[in-house]
Amino acid sequence: MRGMILAGGAGTRLFPLNQVASKQLQPVYDKPMIYYPLETLMSSGIRDICLISSPHDLPIFQRVLGSGEQWGVDLSYEVQPEPGGIAQAVIIGERFVEQDPFALVLGDNIFHGETGLKPLISAFGGGAVIWGYRVQDPQRYGVIEIDSSGSVVSIEEKPDNPKSDLAVPGLYVYDGTAVSRAKDLTPSSRGELEITDLNLSFLDDGQLSAVELGRDVTWMDSGTHESLLESSAFIAAFEREHGQKVACLEEVAYKMGFISLTEITQTIEKMPKSPYRTYCERSILG
Repeated sequence: MRGMILAGGAGTRLFPLNQVASKQLQPVYDKPMIYYPLETLMSSGIRDICLISSPHDLPIFQRVLGSGEQWGVDLSYEVQPEPGGIAQAVIIGERFVEQDPFALVLGDNIFHGETGLKPLISAFGGGAVIWGYRVQDPQRYGVIEIDSSGSVVSIEEKPDNPKSDLAVPGLYVYDGTAVSRAKDLTPSSRGELEITDLNLSFLDDGQLSAVELGRDVTWMDSGTHESLLESSAFIAAFEREHGQKVACLEEVAYKMGFISLTEITQTIEKMPKSPYRTYCERSILG
């Protein structure tokens, strides 16, 4: 299965930070935000990944991440000319997808814990799969109602009276029909192709199911100053308590067997002296 990351948008809620760097390049504790969705895909076994961003920010992502060779993955890049909605990314990635199933993750969404993406990839038979995460304020999100079998009964975007407390995080799995479905969507009042409308297309055909994230999983949407700070505090506390880094892509790549010990050693030797390099040396090289 292929993977896509949408790291576009103007990030205006983070003004004036967004004047310095893209939202998805802001630090979440000790790593750029983009490392976390990359970990989500890589730790699920996905090695062919396309990152979509704005014309201004894409060269920076290319400089920071490169080809992905250092992690044993194949990173390609596509431009989103202007913010046109999450579903627009599916159309932009058409050449990359090539009718294959793919996972799409938003660049400002951080998942910590077992999302269930890896086993789902192995068992995926078509249609679309979204995730549900219980929140206290579902009015702020897309909300799903699911039955006992995991089938989605309804989806509502920021409802006044939610039918459940299951918010839809920025993680989706689609079959190859998603591209043609996205092309058939009508822009919303915001002038964007909405991901909820794409999901409704699958729901109308009885091809949408959902995975509810358990209490051992933490989901963070880091698009505001407050949530960015909270995400950093969470990652910092976890790393201090457990002595283990979150989204250390070198460690993920080595544990997944994407890269050999010789190759990862060469990558680490190119790093400047830093706590991050020290951790890689200790955790990977022993």
